[in-house]
Amino acid sequence: METTLDTAAELAALEKMAAGGLRERYRELFGEESRSGNRQWLFRRCAWRLQALAGGDLSERARRRAQELARDVDLRVRPPGGTDMPPPTRLPHVVRPAKAHVPRTRDARLPMPGARLRRSYRGHVYEVEVLDQGFLYDGEVYRSLSAIAYAISGSHWNGYLFFGIADPRKEPE
Repeated sequence: METTLDTAAELAALEKMAAGGLRERYRELFGEESRSGNRQWLFRRCAWRLQALAGGDLSERARRRAQELARDVDLRVRPPGGTDMPPPTRLPHVVRPAKAHVPRTRDARLPMPGARLRRSYRGHVYEVEVLDQGFLYDGEVYRSLSAIAYAISGSHWNGYLFFGIADPRKEPE
């Protein structure tokens, strides 16, 4: 597919965006929030959408054919035969206890909800509020400090290390 100069420029701009910017662009292109915060996935979806808008989407004939193929697919419900692995054995007289639901306990390294964590990174001071379920940063709720560290730095960090939260199990040196 041949792309126009405008589309090529938009794709180049997408490559330079952080995950937060890509989520916003995804919202503009698709008219809904992204369920993913994965930068690579967001980049690919936005790039695909820009190219589809520029070059046209699938023809109606291609859509119909894809639907026909999808209906025709035989779904395998059993693994293929001829494997050397013996079938799993079950002992009928062995009763396994049901798994009890164990509520997640709060990580001891985290301060109480409402506390604010501050981090100076590359000349900027970033602030995160600790919530009951997650963390509030830049108007968005994140599930982990690592996700926020990634949003800030663009690289993978251990969130506790990034925000300087010590592990209480370790003795101070």
